[in-house]
Amino acid sequence: MLEGAYRIGLGLIVAMGLMAFATTIRAPNGYGRYLGDKLAGTIAARPGWLIFEAPQWMAFALTFWFTARAININTATLLLLGLWQAHYLYRGLGMPFRMRIGSKRLPIATIWFGLPFNALNGFVNGYAVGHAEHLASASWLGDPRFIAGLAIAGVGWVINVHSDNLLFRLRKPGETGYRVPYGGMFRFVSSANYLGEIMLWIGWAVMTWTAAGLIFALFTIANLGPRALSHHKWYRATFADYPPERRALIPFIL
Repeated sequence: MLEGAYRIGLGLIVAMGLMAFATTIRAPNGYGRYLGDKLAGTIAARPGWLIFEAPQWMAFALTFWFTARAININTATLLLLGLWQAHYLYRGLGMPFRMRIGSKRLPIATIWFGLPFNALNGFVNGYAVGHAEHLASASWLGDPRFIAGLAIAGVGWVINVHSDNLLFRLRKPGETGYRVPYGGMFRFVSSANYLGEIMLWIGWAVMTWTAAGLIFALFTIANLGPRALSHHKWYRATFADYPPERRALIPFIL
């Protein structure tokens, strides 16, 4: 039964990824700088992000602990569980309270789309980690795929968190406007935080070597790639002195 639900979940995430790409390539999702002063159909951003991110860590943890095969509860899978939980507890509980968002709002529609995706994504990745035969092997920690994936994910996580910190410090308490970020990977791209997020989940896909990990990495690219292009275009249109050498997402390329 759960195996069937897992396969259906993978198919649904692929469909959601195609939908997200088709939507955001035409126009960025209407939150953050693209929301404007709209109040109807929105809630305060801080509780909105708390609700939005919660299903990821809850669904992964519950699925792993209650469905994993006994032989899959080992050092490698517990490390994967810890990495997933650390990231989403940071995203869901840490980051919203560090963001200087003032009176900013989040569209309820964004939350309604995000909730089923996040719950489904947490489920399929938790199930994959708890049932993949290769992850049950004691030798997986020394496998080149695990080592390479962990390195990519680690670099991506550092870029993501460092970029977030730079963005948080752009505003003084009470400010709500936008400024040009500098430092770190922002020297090379307009959306350094998105670059880090994409690298993190590419690394996850390699280190888990599961269909769920791969599909999530592709979804992340489909969702954040077009938004990064929109950010880049917005920065260039808004700030006359915006650094001309910066790319949108991939240093020196895109």
